[in-house]
Amino acid sequence: MKKYFVILSVFCTSFIAVTPGMAQQSSDIKSSLNYRIQKGIYNRALKYNDVNMAIDALYNLAVMEPQNDSLLFSLAYLYFDSQNYFSSVLTLNDVLMLNPDNISALEMKAVSLERVGATEKALEAYESLYLKSDNNLNYLYKVAVFQYDLKRYGESKTNIDILLSKSESDEIKYMFPNEDDQQQEIPMRASLHNMKGLIARDGGNPTEAKKQFTIALEISPEFFLAKKNLSELSNN
Repeated sequence: MKKYFVILSVFCTSFIAVTPGMAQQSSDIKSSLNYRIQKGIYNRALKYNDVNMAIDALYNLAVMEPQNDSLLFSLAYLYFDSQNYFSSVLTLNDVLMLNPDNISALEMKAVSLERVGATEKALEAYESLYLKSDNNLNYLYKVAVFQYDLKRYGESKTNIDILLSKSESDEIKYMFPNEDDQQQEIPMRASLHNMKGLIARDGGNPTEAKKQFTIALEISPEFFLAKKNLSELSNN
């Protein structure tokens, strides 16, 4: 999955509803000497690519302004970008407590959980993303993949069929490894038929599996994984 996230300034407007009293308190905090010092340290640390110092500064800023979800999101991004996915998830949990509808935070959490192999939690995050993001098909695709990984074949197949009914499945493409361990770009539709083939194979239906792998190859003749799956099926 491509990297979707762009680091946010810690001084951007929060999505949380702010009362006049909260706004005045926030203004007072931001005008304080300590806050301005930590802000300067953070900006200088980013300029010098000193992630640890930037994280320290964000910690201090977040303690001074605990209701600012943008501070926590920036902290989570630094963890994510340095591949510290566990800390990223923990920080994003706090972001989402403050702002449950923060799609960027939920997406970063889903990817972080995926990276650490927390398949069930990643599935839950992608399901939430799909429901909160105007039915983004990329999220439903990830849901179907994780349902297959968890052997929830019926649910996976249902979502695959939903995706196959959408014309966008011809336009959206994903990267898959080929025989040289390089990456090849494959349409979502071909990948979905390959996944239906895997479900049929695992369910003891080689005839249907062969049919689905063949359809995948008709759509994308160079699809290495579909070729491999069909070859292995034929040799068994």
